[in-house]
Amino acid sequence: MTLQFFGHPFSSYTQKVLIALWADGTPFDYRMIEDPANMAELKRHSPFGMFPLLLDGDRAIFETSIIIEYLQQNHPGPNHWIPDGDQGLRVRFFDRFFDLYVMNTMQVGVANALRPDGAADVYGEDRARERLHVAYDWLEANLSETWAVGDNFTMADCAAAPSLFYADWVEPMGDSRPKLTAYRARLLAHPVVARAVDEGRPYRHYFPLGAPDRD
Repeated sequence: MTLQFFGHPFSSYTQKVLIALWADGTPFDYRMIEDPANMAELKRHSPFGMFPLLLDGDRAIFETSIIIEYLQQNHPGPNHWIPDGDQGLRVRFFDRFFDLYVMNTMQVGVANALRPDGAADVYGEDRARERLHVAYDWLEANLSETWAVGDNFTMADCAAAPSLFYADWVEPMGDSRPKLTAYRARLLAHPVVARAVDEGRPYRHYFPLGAPDRD
């Protein structure tokens, strides 16, 4: 039975999993949640209606890192997303860093921009922007030379691509972090990441903090 994948092409977390699916050439049916029928089906399996979601027969898998690990174990392709041993632990750590300290932190400002007039949390957004700079500085000091963890493109890079893509829109990295800036550029030049960015272009009007033309 063909895998069913529920998501939206402009969603950062959807892109994270799409990068792994496309890079491996894994067959799947793309169930875009803009279709009300697909959204209704998603809510049958995901308790908070969160996406992306992977359906493998009667098995429902959500949370992006778990989906990618599930794919590696049950539908392996040419890429080894999570290596064995200590290298695998480092990949998982960077994956969590990009999701929790970059992606989720960036989304504080996005969510604030969507609040009704008078309901903005200015202090919370300012603190989030400060934390993004802390994350940027840590990455500048700790990234490997090619990809996040060594020479192989891993789950950490699947997480990094949408995280850094959108985060730099919200809070630019600036010229003082050349290693991080170069890494973001390498990610966006990767053919599968470029495909994810291109498929999200028609939906840039959803982004409340503007849709930069530079990417």
